[in-house]
Amino acid sequence: MPHFFLASFMNLFADVALPTLDVKARTVLLAEGQVASHLYVVRQGCVRIWLNHRGKDLTAQFFVEGEAVASLESFLTGEPSEFTIETVEACTLDVLSKAEFDRLMAERPDFREWFQQLTTRRLIGYVHHLLAYIRDTPQERYEDLVKNRPQLLQRVPQHYIASYLGITGVSLSRIRNRK
Repeated sequence: MPHFFLASFMNLFADVALPTLDVKARTVLLAEGQVASHLYVVRQGCVRIWLNHRGKDLTAQFFVEGEAVASLESFLTGEPSEFTIETVEACTLDVLSKAEFDRLMAERPDFREWFQQLTTRRLIGYVHHLLAYIRDTPQERYEDLVKNRPQLLQRVPQHYIASYLGITGVSLSRIRNRK
């Protein structure tokens, strides 16, 4: 599914020269408290969105090839971001500025449709994640990750996986050893 999303994005921008950014692992693309001025589409690599809550790193989501990432709340409202966006791996990213985004939203119905699909996918993903925190055990959240996004387990450091699941690294080790 994400690669279809990337293909539709690339078709939209066949006539627009978007800058490409190559960055190393652990590069901060947006720091918590800054205003988001770019939306990124991951061509290669893995990115995470996280926040610092009372000194604790809480990973909200991971994004891989074909997925678009931004602190959408900040990007759309101009308010400071609640999140940090950081690369997990070396990445190649397409970069869409806020000014170009606004122009495309005003001029291109196909772009508006693409963005609506993006926000719908993000909303569904966040609702799924929220419900998992409310109703599922850490074991069930881990099993869901194994089933639906197994590639992350090979690509993402375990402390980020634990943070995403809302557990400690020790708890994650126990869950993995039960398998």
